[in-house]
Amino acid sequence: MNAQTAARPTSAPQTPSLPQAKPEAIGLSSKRLQLMSDAFKREVDKGTLPGATVMVARRGQIGWFDAIGRQNPAASAPMAHDSLFRIFSMTKPIVSIGIMMLVEDGHFILGDPVAKFIPEFADQKVGIENNGKLDLVPVKRQMTVQDLLRHTSGLTYDHTGNGLVQQLYQQSRLRSRKISNAEHATIIAGMPLICQPGEGWNYSRSTDVLGRIIEVVSGKSLGAFLTERILAPLQMAETAFHTPEANAGRLAEPFPTDPWTGEKVQLFNMLEKPVMESGGGGLVSTTMDYARFSQMLLNGGSLDGIRIVGRKTLELMASDHLGPHVKVDSPLMPAGHGFGLGFAVRTHDGMAPFSGSRGQFFWSGMAGTFFFIDPAEELFCVFMMQGPGQREYLRAVLRDLVYAAVE
Repeated sequence: MNAQTAARPTSAPQTPSLPQAKPEAIGLSSKRLQLMSDAFKREVDKGTLPGATVMVARRGQIGWFDAIGRQNPAASAPMAHDSLFRIFSMTKPIVSIGIMMLVEDGHFILGDPVAKFIPEFADQKVGIENNGKLDLVPVKRQMTVQDLLRHTSGLTYDHTGNGLVQQLYQQSRLRSRKISNAEHATIIAGMPLICQPGEGWNYSRSTDVLGRIIEVVSGKSLGAFLTERILAPLQMAETAFHTPEANAGRLAEPFPTDPWTGEKVQLFNMLEKPVMESGGGGLVSTTMDYARFSQMLLNGGSLDGIRIVGRKTLELMASDHLGPHVKVDSPLMPAGHGFGLGFAVRTHDGMAPFSGSRGQFFWSGMAGTFFFIDPAEELFCVFMMQGPGQREYLRAVLRDLVYAAVE
């Protein structure tokens, strides 16, 4: 275990650590974990990675927690255990847990139509491309809460392609952090769907709409609900939709231009409080905060005696919800995998070009953050960096090296 970095001034209470153990005591190889850290140090030396943190925990204890490289390529401060990161789509599993808590409270069922909560979704059409124009056809069935959770809603993202529906997204105000969750949902509801609900897996703004459903049902802002029901009970003291100015010295930043493509890298300002609390990608967090969330998931829904979500509910979420009838054509979905309610799920031992276990569930963030939960090995890993262009390559490296260290 690498020594904990000295505490830095902060405006927020520090997140409590999880129990720690020597790697060998929990069935991990310290020599191989060091090889993992060395591999990321090589990436730093090559100039392809500004810095990263990596944590591996097994059987309820942290066996490895390393901070590598620099926090900000423009400054000399080293990456630290408590550096703050934009976790982008790692917001989605937290919001998905929030939705399932409301299901457990009896407020609605997964088969309920989205229009029950956001009436603007009642009259949606599917956009079919025909000779460079969009033909609008009626939906065969209403989009449901389950569709939003598993990304079979027919919604899309402006950056996952350049079809005519995606071009409409690109021309709208959907990317603005100055609109409310209610305005965002209304704009989305006015757009054509990219396919019929339930027929295709399209990574999308679905989880942003789930965030709006949480607001409608709970009567609270998304941030207030998440803090009250998930973040505060788990003592995730530094996870929020922005961080105070006092934490300016703790922000992890990317290279200004991508080291592989030379393209400009622009990420949102973590110190700026947005109007839109994006359920799909707005949270800022630390490695230890997300580790507490991960340990809760690995424990089957509880941490330190506090139950967040039921064990059987979490089993449902971490199961494949796509099935053979759902069309999947996306580089985001590796071979041998499906998608559950807020997480990708490994369904086969083989097929994928990296190590893992059947039943493993995980997700990641656009700027390079990544986590996975492996119930079979009683293991989780949290990896944080701000290197958008290197994310897929380094995730595969991480998986191979973590699993190489499992004894």
